Amino acid sequence: MAVNVNPDDRDQFGSSLGFIMAAAGSAVGLGNIWRFPYLTGENGGGAFVFVYLICVVLIALPLLFNEIALGRKSGKNPIGAIRDTGGNKFWQLTGVLCVMVCFFVFSYYSVIAGWTLGYIFTEIINIPIDFEVFVETPEYVIPLTFVFILVTILIVLGGVSGGIEKAAKFMMPVLFIIIIFIAGRSVTLEGAEAGIQYYLNPDFSKITGTVVLQALGQAFFSMSVGWGLMITFGSYLPKQSNIIQSSGWIAGMDTTVALLGGLMVFPALFALLPGKDPSAGPALVFDVLPRVFDQMPGGNFIGALFFLLLMVAALTSTISMLEVPVAYLIDDRKWNRKKATWIVGIAAMIMSVPSALSNIEGNFFADIQFTFLSNPIEGFFGAMDFIFGTFAVIVICLMLALYTGWASKISDFADELAMGSPGFKGSFRKGWIFFIRWVCPIVIILLILNMIGIFGAPQAA
Repeated sequence: MAVNVNPDDRDQFGSSLGFIMAAAGSAVGLGNIWRFPYLTGENGGGAFVFVYLICVVLIALPLLFNEIALGRKSGKNPIGAIRDTGGNKFWQLTGVLCVMVCFFVFSYYSVIAGWTLGYIFTEIINIPIDFEVFVETPEYVIPLTFVFILVTILIVLGGVSGGIEKAAKFMMPVLFIIIIFIAGRSVTLEGAEAGIQYYLNPDFSKITGTVVLQALGQAFFSMSVGWGLMITFGSYLPKQSNIIQSSGWIAGMDTTVALLGGLMVFPALFALLPGKDPSAGPALVFDVLPRVFDQMPGGNFIGALFFLLLMVAALTSTISMLEVPVAYLIDDRKWNRKKATWIVGIAAMIMSVPSALSNIEGNFFADIQFTFLSNPIEGFFGAMDFIFGTFAVIVICLMLALYTGWASKISDFADELAMGSPGFKGSFRKGWIFFIRWVCPIVIILLILNMIGIFGAPQAA
């Protein structure tokens, strides 16, 4: 099998630490600090956290190994990685889907990130703002979205070691410092014990099929598997690097941030708004938390810090989302980085506008309604999130597991994992092969079948 491995002129990470910080930054995002707490609140608190941790270890982590190995072995973007490891046109469609997912999710994810920019300023100057009014005001939301995308473009223009790695090495420690500070303040509030109990003491009777599906879907979303991000970052990884150790750090940092995200939210919520339903849904962070901060001493400062944290977390993810289509254009279309970054970035700005407008009642983009694989879809934003941010990601995870596990020679990828990872042998190696070939595909197929309503009413992950 002819494999083009990391040519000399291809950009690389300068260190394993740089790779870990960039890849962990890719995984750590709004999925940890915005999505994880509200899904925990909607799915029984501690019971959801328990199932989520199992899904991370048994499903998401083996898939993470898989994607990084595929990227480093090929030294290419997701499409080139499959092509250069022997995949035919059918399997290369998985790579095409990776590039599409990253572009389209980047466009609507940046809208949410733009909200965080707005809230940083409203918290600093202590002006209360109604969340529903804010998201329905395009004069605020669209410019904020464009500013956020512009910042992402400027970082990616710097390249892998000069832009992405340097930014990640700075932003990830800042993110951890802020989140530890706010979580520490939250758990020391009077009355916080009830929130800690709700969050960390699982009631196993609340574990249902829905909870398992939501936890598995969140594990995919949070760990950034199924996006092609880890294939792309793996392609910039030197051969001597320890993929197993690096993946462990990535998963550990990602899970730690998610758990700390819950410790920021639930103790403060129970302490300062007793009786408030923790299942407030996606608005939990933007609608409920500012009211919580208002009741804290120095609340506007803490609130501004929190939304700065959200913005940094979003930025560490969007950098990698933009890098995937940029890497494709550089590798396969021979564009230079400047041209590829600006064109993809400007296209994402244009694509973000319908998502921003879809929160305005009576707007064409808000009124879009259709059924996709038995799932009712409402609004342009909702369509993008379900089709590209949820369903396509799960399909990619399945296809990549089938490709490396069955269509390709899986021992080649196991050898790639063993390179630089002397502990990857024996039962550890056999276990990973078994999970990629059997456990992961079966679990993902069951998830997809449930999403499309085979086992009853459709249930989105």
